[in-house]
Amino acid sequence: MNQIIELMHSRKSVRAYEEREISPEDKRAILEAAIQAPSAGNMNLYTILDITDQKLKEHLAVTCDNQPFIAKAKMVLIFCADYRRWYDVFREHEDEVRKPAHGDLLLAQADAFIAAQNAAIAAESLGIGSCYIGDITENFEIHKELLSLPQYVVPTAMLVFGYPTEQQLNRPKPGRFAVEDVVHENGYDMAKAARMDSMLMEREGKTGEEFADWVRRFCKRKWNSDFSVEMSRSCKAMIEDWCGEE
Repeated sequence: MNQIIELMHSRKSVRAYEEREISPEDKRAILEAAIQAPSAGNMNLYTILDITDQKLKEHLAVTCDNQPFIAKAKMVLIFCADYRRWYDVFREHEDEVRKPAHGDLLLAQADAFIAAQNAAIAAESLGIGSCYIGDITENFEIHKELLSLPQYVVPTAMLVFGYPTEQQLNRPKPGRFAVEDVVHENGYDMAKAARMDSMLMEREGKTGEEFADWVRRFCKRKWNSDFSVEMSRSCKAMIEDWCGEE
């Protein structure tokens, strides 16, 4: 296993950080690595917001499902799907230009996610931990105003960074599914999909009523949670704003 693949295997989310600051050189290296990510048509359909204002970090810690560790992170980056720049350039030089639509949003979000993952791996290679904050897609109206986002720019991925504490370094990485269960050959395999119960039992090391109780608690904590309902509402508002009138 080479060094890069080993890094991908060992990387885990880090939510507690040392007081040590991230140097300007390392921050620049992480941002440069993000921008080297693959991009649809080499269009770089994203903008990275570098959140340096402490009060803004603290506000985001509240609006992103009340997670105080966000405010303690040494670097906070928000990756926004962005078609604003290209749309403006197209309209400046072409007479007939269609408005950005659903497919453009998905494509721009894919660009943003790929860039974010490059940043996460680059940081890991420098000994800097990171954690994705999916809750940036909640409270769209609040975040749109808070971050001064114009139409055709929406928050897609948020990463917080910092040097991990000793406890975080020693914390075991949660298990993953086996390749054989996740990879389907030449098409979707319903028989494999039906193994989900078994896959979870193997990953979590639970069976019988203990496993059933774990599923119920996980469903309540994630799927049926208030934040999950808000995320769906917010994403609907995001799509409507993207595809609405200018």
